Amino acid sequence: MDRRGSYRGKAQNTLRTTDGDKMAEVSIIGGTGLEELLEGVERVTVGTPYGFPPSISIGEVGGRKVAFLPRHGRRHTTPPHMVNYRANIYALHKIGVERIIATNAVGAINTDLRPGDLVVPHDLVDFTKGRVSTFYDRSPVTHIDFSKPYCPEIREILIEKAEEVGVRVWDRAVYVCTEGPRYETPAEIRMFKMLGCDIVGMTGVPEAVLARELEVCYATLCFVSNMAAGISGKVTSREVIEVSKRVIPEIKKVLIETIKHLPRRRSCPCAEALREAGG
Repeated sequence: MDRRGSYRGKAQNTLRTTDGDKMAEVSIIGGTGLEELLEGVERVTVGTPYGFPPSISIGEVGGRKVAFLPRHGRRHTTPPHMVNYRANIYALHKIGVERIIATNAVGAINTDLRPGDLVVPHDLVDFTKGRVSTFYDRSPVTHIDFSKPYCPEIREILIEKAEEVGVRVWDRAVYVCTEGPRYETPAEIRMFKMLGCDIVGMTGVPEAVLARELEVCYATLCFVSNMAAGISGKVTSREVIEVSKRVIPEIKKVLIETIKHLPRRRSCPCAEALREAGG
């Protein structure tokens, strides 16, 4: 299971997109610091039927047009259970994004993992409670296949580039998403472990589901920020922030190399997710 493996200028203006704009082909969803990957940045405001997401930064990474969306807002003011996931994903789709690479801080349930490790999960379990997790809440009845929740094409490249960068990366893991904003109890973590979960976070669902419903490829690069509740002492936000600062440089390198090496044309099943999804 174990695999080894500049921002140049400020936003110049704010634009408002219209239907049909193709402003970026790849998106990064994440937190503070990742916007610095983009060159020649401008920020766009995108309206959707589900409200407005945070302003999206558009720039270049390795010659590719890339959008950066700050999941929790530009000042990290939106807690995980209040993120407008539908607006976020729909806005990226609206500006032409076909691939999303998310980043997530996670707690380790699998005790082989350690804070600072990178993880590219292959499956997920949804324990959220109050989130709207579909665009299809009306006719036509639509059931997408979710036997592979994450895009296999992006996953493969993420793992390969992490190995080349020389960071410690796990190439398989089951991600369980909880509602938050509180951390989990030791009993919940024991339950998740019995279910076969390796890592736990609060933001991976419904992002992955919504992206698939729009035939957008989605994969995530997680970093272990702490051991989950009941494994080693109490969980604190300070610990999460400290580990985040340490691993962000490695995450940036992996993201840059992954984006550079994404094929121009998709050959994964994500692009045809709706073909046999009718009720």
